[in-house]
Amino acid sequence: MVARQLDEQIAGRFPVGQRLRVLDVGMGQGTQALRLARAGHQVTGVEQDVTMIAAARRALSAEPEGIRERVRLVQGDGRDTGVHFLPGSFDVVLCHGVLMYVEEPDPLLAGLARMLAPGGLLSLLVRNGDALAMRPGLAGDWAGALAAFDTTAYHNRLGLDVRADRLDTLTATLAGIGAPLHAWYGVRLFTDTAADDAEIPDGLETLLAAEERAGRTDPYRAVAALLHLCGVRG
Repeated sequence: MVARQLDEQIAGRFPVGQRLRVLDVGMGQGTQALRLARAGHQVTGVEQDVTMIAAARRALSAEPEGIRERVRLVQGDGRDTGVHFLPGSFDVVLCHGVLMYVEEPDPLLAGLARMLAPGGLLSLLVRNGDALAMRPGLAGDWAGALAAFDTTAYHNRLGLDVRADRLDTLTATLAGIGAPLHAWYGVRLFTDTAADDAEIPDGLETLLAAEERAGRTDPYRAVAALLHLCGVRG
């Protein structure tokens, strides 16, 4: 879903065929970075975790030479982008699944916005702090659902204590750092309670179509497990 939404925003903002300069902060094993490099873009991936960046390097090594040449991998913290790159160096900056691990996200976001060229796109994927009661509620954990209404902290599936973000708070933050919210989507509405190792169901395309429709439609998108926010640098 995130890839589809991101491609929609890129297509609506940049000329067809333009090779973009992309920064993927907290790239994990490099799924989005490699996908965008295959599409012809120049991608820089930043990752702090040694296991993840090793996995990204292995995946990159299996790609054709032309794609390998379009990817640069940097081991580092996303809060140190100003050390590695000049302001305005990128057309697109991704920060997916990172903010939940950052106690004070505003400095990180401000640094990412500075990396964008004018008109550049900032793509954030965060846990939805306005919908934390949904997962325990749908699982029949009524006490957990009640507790979730009064907090943005939660215990994730990796067993870590992390945090969520609220749409109105991030909207204000993006406006304050000069990359106001341009579009937003919900991600994982109907499938959030599925087990991580669940088999791919029959009718996958229909499922994805339902998730995609709900992710851009009110009121459904407001209670998605994740929010995908796209800001544009002024």
